[in-house]
Amino acid sequence: MQLDFLPSRTITLYLARLFAVRIAAMLAILVLVLMMLDLLGKSGDILAVPGNGQAEVWRYVSLRLPQLVATFLPYSVLLATVIALLGLNQNSEIVAMKAAGMSAHQVLAPLFLTAAVVAVGSFAFNERIVTRATATLKAWEGAEFGPIPEAEQVRSNVYLTDGNDVLTAATMTGSGTGIEMRDVTFYSRTPEGTLTRQVRANRATWANPGWRLQQVETFDVAAARSGSATDQVVGRGVTIEQIELDSVDPEAQGFFELYRSIAAYERAGRRTSELEAAWWHKLAGPLSAILMPLLGAVAAFGLARSGQLFVRALIAMGLGFAYFVVDNAALAMGSFGGYPPLLAAWAPFLLFLLIGETVLIRTEE
Repeated sequence: MQLDFLPSRTITLYLARLFAVRIAAMLAILVLVLMMLDLLGKSGDILAVPGNGQAEVWRYVSLRLPQLVATFLPYSVLLATVIALLGLNQNSEIVAMKAAGMSAHQVLAPLFLTAAVVAVGSFAFNERIVTRATATLKAWEGAEFGPIPEAEQVRSNVYLTDGNDVLTAATMTGSGTGIEMRDVTFYSRTPEGTLTRQVRANRATWANPGWRLQQVETFDVAAARSGSATDQVVGRGVTIEQIELDSVDPEAQGFFELYRSIAAYERAGRRTSELEAAWWHKLAGPLSAILMPLLGAVAAFGLARSGQLFVRALIAMGLGFAYFVVDNAALAMGSFGGYPPLLAAWAPFLLFLLIGETVLIRTEE
């Protein structure tokens, strides 16, 4: 094995360019197909709102595309790895490189470098674009694709508890005492969880304490009787501090903003397992792109004329997709408190790193 990790400059640029082009092609194909399927289900809801038209459909596309790119970029790297290495193997280029004295790691080194650049770009893309697009899209979906209230902070699908009672809102804007909720529903329940009264209102503001509902419609479950009122105060146990903590959305916050939210939870003595797992995964998720060349390396080696090239490609794809399954399962376990957040985010990465290295070393080195 040579001591230099990278091959020659010519081979490095050739492999890196080959890999980058295939990543871009696979990402474009995946995002295009998935965007079309997504529009089949959402375009009807968007156009059902009076005043919405083609511009709103394109707006949805512009907000949804960053999410699809961030989600399926690692899959694109995996598929690009398998396709690129299969082509190199079929054309005997891998054989030529190994005959020139290059080790398996040296053959894969340009792919690792390209994947590292993709990982860094993915992290920056998530921080600058995906989080903002996610926050805007969720607010728009909370407004049922209608006009979004103009405010600095817009949150959708708010769910708050006051003992056994529940207060929900389609959208919430503002902060502190200036918080305003829209399309509010208050559920009054017994200690056993039985619903006794339902209150609906168009708007709710801070009443210190509680929340003042305006244009109220009530329904008494026991008497099966509905009524109305000008305003009504409910949820006296729902504080502004509780709202500011419960409204944290890891997908809509950047790496550093989420860190500050976790610190606020800890100061309030709240459980932070779900947020910490999501915070660590903001690093582990983009870095998964670096794993893909290693997991797909099975497709690069072995003689193409042996008839096992297709089997090797299936094994490579199986290893890659197994990582995504284990990663999602571990993240879910971390969110529920089954795993420590650090372990939930990094254990799949380290596990498949060892698996990939073991397979590569034992079979090719």
